[in-house]
This record gives sequence, structure tokens and C-alpha cells, in this order.
Amino acid sequence: MEKVTFNLDEQENKEEFYVLEKTKINGTSYLLVAGSEDEDCECLILKEIGASNGSEEIYQDVVDETELLAVAKVFEELLEDVDIQLVD
Repeated sequence: MEKVTFNLDEQENKEEFYVLEKTKINGTSYLLVAGSEDEDCECLILKEIGASNGSEEIYQDVVDETELLAVAKVFEELLEDVDIQLVD
């Protein structure tokens, strides 16, 4: 399973996530990531919003509920045996 590191802010605070799946919808890239490899874990759906000057991609949480539901459904279909439950 691929592991990625995200810079959380300008103070170089970093966090590592496991990439469970990647997809592209209407030209926008999305990642389904988790903080651990456990089967029952909390995940995030991240949306690529651009690239930094160093050509690293910039991602943010998907916050629009309609977009989140649509992307979650795509990830469920791609992973087949996964049930994504959205929480507030």
C-alpha cells in the first residue's frame, strides 16, 4: 500500500497517510487515504486543488456534501468490498 506524506502547514508539520485508492472524476484527482492499515479505520477523501511551486500536488478535504457523496460512491465501486460511511 502506498504511503504519502502531507505538509500540513508552513511550519513543516507533516502527517503520513496510506493511499487506499485514487481516481479522477471530470478531470479532478481524488485520493481515499487512511491513517492506518486497519480494516475498520477512519478515512479522508482528498481533492487535488493544484500544484505548489515545487510541482508537488496540493490536496484538501472534500467538504461539499454532494461532491463527497458522489466521490465516496465511486470509491466504494472501485474497492468493491468496502462500505464507506460518512460522519460529520
